[in-house]
Amino acid sequence: MSESWDTVTAHPGEVVAGVVDAAPAERIARPPRALLLLEGRALLELGALWAAAPFLRCAPRGDGHPVLVLPGFLASDVSTRTLRRFLRDRGYHAHGWKLGRNRGPSPELTSRMVARLHELAERHGRRVSLIGWSLGGIYARELARHFPERVRQVITLASPFRDVEASNVPRLFLRRGGRLPNEDELRTRLAEPLRVPSTAIYSRSDGIVAWRSCCERATATSESLEVAASHLGIGHHPVVLLAIADRLAQPEEAWRPFQPPAGWPWPLAPRVVSAP
Repeated sequence: MSESWDTVTAHPGEVVAGVVDAAPAERIARPPRALLLLEGRALLELGALWAAAPFLRCAPRGDGHPVLVLPGFLASDVSTRTLRRFLRDRGYHAHGWKLGRNRGPSPELTSRMVARLHELAERHGRRVSLIGWSLGGIYARELARHFPERVRQVITLASPFRDVEASNVPRLFLRRGGRLPNEDELRTRLAEPLRVPSTAIYSRSDGIVAWRSCCERATATSESLEVAASHLGIGHHPVVLLAIADRLAQPEEAWRPFQPPAGWPWPLAPRVVSAP
């Protein structure tokens, strides 16, 4: 299909084909640059999967519905391979986006993502859950906003939808362009609640994006979960995988907010929080 949403979202620090001059609806400070030094723990988080394997095998199994996983800025399906393998082990039809490296939004990319969503929904005959890492989470939210009849729920991982400029992404990566007439409206819309259940997972020690920009305001069908993870490793952190499995296992049309497992203290279980 050639359907597309009416405007294109952005990667951290970029909105609508790279416009960065307009003030966002909500200004949030960038994370301290010292936190960038902690991003190297992503490799340790990947290694922790071996130790956590017995617990991961106890994660809830799902009903086999399709899940589309969208990568972060400059990443590809390679970055989400571990997450998708885990989801398949839990019984889901987990899919990559198959659009190569995520180099930021464009009308062509938007159209292809929409087509991918429709293709998976029609192939499986079911609504699709969307998981997006960083920029991929902003894409996921906009897909759900425009095609709620196709989307079962949205899970974002360190996605700065409340202020896309609250980021330590180097400015040299940011493309610049002319200001669009509806840009302020777009920036305001990114943080608006969705019509489908949504879970925002974030870390206060994220060195790439400000954690406050990744929080969902709590409603009857939206929530924020805090974990102790790096930005680069949040997509394969064992605690995050367990939380994702719990969320995806929620019955369709009977979604309930996350409840930490009894007896599992922070940081071995996510912390349920309200957006500041």
